[in-house]
Amino acid sequence: MYQEGFVNSEFAGKVAIVTGAGGGIGLATAKAFAKAGASVVVADIQDALGEKAARDIDAEGGKAVYIHTDVSHTKSVAALVSRTVTAFGRVDYAVNNAGIDPEVQPDAAWDEHVFDKITAVNLKGVFLCMKHELAQMEKQGGGVIVNVASIAGLTAVYNKPSYTASKHGVIGMTKAAALQYARRNIRINAMCPGGVDTPITEQNHGGSMEFLERMKEAHPVGRIAGPEEIASGILYMCSSGASFMTGHAMVLDGGLIAG
Repeated sequence: MYQEGFVNSEFAGKVAIVTGAGGGIGLATAKAFAKAGASVVVADIQDALGEKAARDIDAEGGKAVYIHTDVSHTKSVAALVSRTVTAFGRVDYAVNNAGIDPEVQPDAAWDEHVFDKITAVNLKGVFLCMKHELAQMEKQGGGVIVNVASIAGLTAVYNKPSYTASKHGVIGMTKAAALQYARRNIRINAMCPGGVDTPITEQNHGGSMEFLERMKEAHPVGRIAGPEEIASGILYMCSSGASFMTGHAMVLDGGLIAG
């Protein structure tokens, strides 16, 4: 049971929104918050996955609700925050994780429609989420936001110009917002994972074990991360242990960009 052993957690009784929580890093993060005692709003555009995630959390003793959310549309994001407050009274933590990576062609296509699609979710989506989350957090007197970026926000990823641009933008917005809200008791940081075992990674390697092995070998530790490892870092960034951290892009990449 999730609640057992976590009654003294600082997350107990708090409220967390996680976008893109139907799978991958988002799902692992939603489960980690629930395990630590927080009420969780599972936000996703994929209803079947989102509803299952919320049911699974409830079945294991946590507290979760699913809210259909298209992060690229302001009315949908506004409704997400409003319904969260109606359900739980506040928003203590927001993890803006929803993202896509459709640039999987043999060579970068420099397709305008692909660029628009990626930036609508990865960049505008984070902008809209922060806009509405920040308004609620300021009203209630504080909160913590973690935007899930990527190492692609710190260095270029071959053959992914639009994705790379979107993640650089996420880190830039994170820093700008952190400066703006630093004296309003709102901390804002970015998580930058390397390779992670998620549905997007599976989409990228397309079942090719050779591609996957090359990806693992590119990481100095010889493997990619489990989504739970990234979730652990996100919860740390939300915790009082990171109380002096804001405007920071934390890298969890197994040493990938250390060289």
